[in-house]
Amino acid sequence: MHFRFVILGLTLSVLVGSISSTVRAQSTARKPTMVIVHGAWGGSWAFKKVDSILTNRGYTVYRPSLTGQGERVNLASPDIGLTTHINDVVNTILYEDLHDIILVGHSYGGMVITGVADRVADRIRSLVYLDAILPNDGESVMSIQGDRADFIKPMLKDGFIVPMWVKADQKPPKDVPQSLKTFTETISLKNPAARNLPARYILTVEAGKDPKADDFAIHADRAKQRGWPVSQLISDHNPQWSAILPLVNALDQ
Repeated sequence: MHFRFVILGLTLSVLVGSISSTVRAQSTARKPTMVIVHGAWGGSWAFKKVDSILTNRGYTVYRPSLTGQGERVNLASPDIGLTTHINDVVNTILYEDLHDIILVGHSYGGMVITGVADRVADRIRSLVYLDAILPNDGESVMSIQGDRADFIKPMLKDGFIVPMWVKADQKPPKDVPQSLKTFTETISLKNPAARNLPARYILTVEAGKDPKADDFAIHADRAKQRGWPVSQLISDHNPQWSAILPLVNALDQ
């Protein structure tokens, strides 16, 4: 009987050791930190499900909500500009002491991550533009989009762009008005190191549609001209809702 307990004890010891080794291996194999910047009118809530899956795959994910958007809508003001939103993400990186990050920007978030990379290039491993605006120095959302930005004119009110697709009695989470200044303020890029960061572009294209006719094709073309990898994702403009798993797979590369 005593011999059996000895054998059992040894077996349990080996099993516990094996589990501990597995946990340690998983810990050391943990993937990089990913910072996801949402698009116009949105908030961090939009990428909640994407965050959950990426976290389960080993990433550490941060989803800062830009000032005046999402749960920070109480801070909304027409004085908020692109620089405000760049500062939001820069400060998240600095105060959370993040390094070697994958910085993802969706739609308008492309303007933001471009400015962030210019400020803290040394903290960034790579950039991912998700159906996002890709600006050059001195450009704004309005100047890049040109006539394509005419759709916002009916939504202008008191210095805000008010999303017409949101019902008056709609409960959170929901898109909220965004300061017009975030679309008119030009971006200032001064750091050459930021231009050398690895980057790639994901263009979302609806099934059966011509990629060349996509509203963001101009930005995918800019990415190609810079020598970046460009891939396509079959989805509408918001894959964080309509193509969650394909989007996660595209980010998890």
